[in-house]
Amino acid sequence: MLLEEELITRSQNGDMDAFEELVARYERRVYSIAFRFMGNQEDASDLAQEAFLKAYQAIKNFRQEASFSTWICRIVSNVCRDQLRKAKRTIQTSLDEEVWLEEGTVTKQVKDHAPTTEQVYERKELKEYLQGLINNLNPEYRMVVVLRDIQGYSYEEIAEMLNCSLGTVKSRLNRARKVLREQINSDGRERGEGNERL
Repeated sequence: MLLEEELITRSQNGDMDAFEELVARYERRVYSIAFRFMGNQEDASDLAQEAFLKAYQAIKNFRQEASFSTWICRIVSNVCRDQLRKAKRTIQTSLDEEVWLEEGTVTKQVKDHAPTTEQVYERKELKEYLQGLINNLNPEYRMVVVLRDIQGYSYEEIAEMLNCSLGTVKSRLNRARKVLREQINSDGRERGEGNERL
């Protein structure tokens, strides 16, 4: 397996196979970020593809001062932010749509040793509830919540991705968490699984 730096260099020299390998390594992460921003699979898939297209068009300008991961995440974040600005609408999560997770989708059939159907439903409902709250945040807040609390990026990486100061990232995250906490409290939800970081 080739090192990432070699794949980047080959991609910069027009090697499509090398770029496809980079896509294969990052497509799940890019899709996940897009899904968390957009709240639905169709938009997430379209915007993930758009992000990779933009990355391909700009790969020759990538200087490897930052990691490829940070660079591609910045691209998908910007693509999503642009789409949200264009849409200027509240994104709603369908209760009929399966929830996509890192490990797949929530299944309808539960094995005997798995959580009960009721537990699965409650978790799904909680995830949809939290995703709905995140979707209703303004784009700047949503971006830092997704990148920090869902994707696990450091404050420094987020500042680099969003091209803003470390203080701005921390401030936005604190404000976003406050908005989420207030909404949860006003909805009468108790603190529990899924919102312990809030």
